[in-house]
Amino acid sequence: MSSVLRVGVIGTGMIGRDHIRRMTTVLAGVTVTAVTDVDVDTAKKVAEGLPAATVHATGEELIADPAVDAVVVCSWGPTHEQYVLASIAAGKPVFCEKPLATTQGACLRIVQAEVAAGRRLVQVGYMRRYDAAYRALKQVVDSGEIGAPLMMHCAHRNADVPSFYEKESAITDTAVHEIDMVRWMFGEEITAARVLIPRRSRNGGPLQDPLLLILEMAGGALVDVEISVNIRYGYDIRGEVVGEDGTAALGELSPVSVRTARQVSTPVPADWRERFLRAYDVEIQEWVDSLAGGGAPVGPNAWDGYAAAVVSDAGVEALRTGERVPVVLAPRPALYATEAVLS
Repeated sequence: MSSVLRVGVIGTGMIGRDHIRRMTTVLAGVTVTAVTDVDVDTAKKVAEGLPAATVHATGEELIADPAVDAVVVCSWGPTHEQYVLASIAAGKPVFCEKPLATTQGACLRIVQAEVAAGRRLVQVGYMRRYDAAYRALKQVVDSGEIGAPLMMHCAHRNADVPSFYEKESAITDTAVHEIDMVRWMFGEEITAARVLIPRRSRNGGPLQDPLLLILEMAGGALVDVEISVNIRYGYDIRGEVVGEDGTAALGELSPVSVRTARQVSTPVPADWRERFLRAYDVEIQEWVDSLAGGGAPVGPNAWDGYAAAVVSDAGVEALRTGERVPVVLAPRPALYATEAVLS
């Protein structure tokens, strides 16, 4: 591997272009040497701004390119499995935007392929772990300052969602970020899920919105996640851990407070890109740094992607049936020791 990490990007849609932007204009120690997309014209247009980049016809062709040291997968979710498996087979580190794959069976196949390879190659794009506010919250929880954590209250609020958003998406696309985050925050697995259905918002149309997801942690703590995806006023992410001796919560993220006309107001982010912009920068920079000198990725791994898929499926089943649904994971391979998975 060269001193500067040479990355090939599969998928040049919105998130793919944003990662290309940060790798070429914001981050250090990385360059983009190849791109591909199902829409060839889009890939070619993106490559016009990357003088050293080759446009490949397929993801597999890009992975095989000797000028590619590592792969970033930003394509449509159902294609993730094939590209991650191809990267593992080629022995190349791969950063895969969530989901790792669209079914827990596909995620488990990726886990098994990586175990067979005998080393960590996969990182999944759960950027909450790289957000400064979440890291500060975890530091307080881990310090014991508030005593043992008993509960966590979360809110995931979107101003709106696209027309193709389905009721299951509230779990599989939205709350999945909290699902990964609380495993990391508490350092343990989720053992069961329930979904409560409140009065429907007039803003949601035919969609059941909001929802309340209840997660049971292995250590006995309970986590509630309010999922509101048509709340209109902005993109608002909240989290508070209740401990034996105190509480700790994410702070207000606006850098300004405006006082005018006898009112005090603070701006609310418009969407996830605005709220987590810096977290994405830190995430990709730490991934690049971890691979320096032939190292392995240290962020959310294939087991994390698999566990999130299993919990998401349990949440969807709980939404469908109204019942408490246990989370049943396959035996964890030694490659994913607890301290590596949840640290």
